[in-house]
Amino acid sequence: MSSPLKQKIKARNSLLWLFEPFEEDPRFIQRRLFSFEAAYLDGRLYLAVANGKEPWNGLLVCTSREHHAALRDDYPQLVSHKVLGKWLYLSQSDPEFETVAIELVDLARKRDSRLGVESEARPAAGVGKSRTR
Repeated sequence: MSSPLKQKIKARNSLLWLFEPFEEDPRFIQRRLFSFEAAYLDGRLYLAVANGKEPWNGLLVCTSREHHAALRDDYPQLVSHKVLGKWLYLSQSDPEFETVAIELVDLARKRDSRLGVESEARPAAGVGKSRTR
């Protein structure tokens, strides 16, 4: 007698609520990127959310190293990501996570010049699970 097949069920990312303010923006695309969900605005990668184990449990701020100091001055809770050091990271375990994350989403909505990076793999509408709003 054979054993039943085990199916891997992926849980919905619990931090997707952070992307809700982008949903009315026609230039917003949400796309799965490795183990996290990413927010693209105008074809640039701005933010990503992950709800796994540290250091993949929070908000990743997609930026270049030249903007790290200015962003960390405004948001001292941000740290360089341990794996993707070119990006900043706000851990979900930070006591101010919700407040700071909402403020960073607002900066992205306003297209703050310190946020966003050109993506090598630009999202194409209608490909995979990309979602254009």
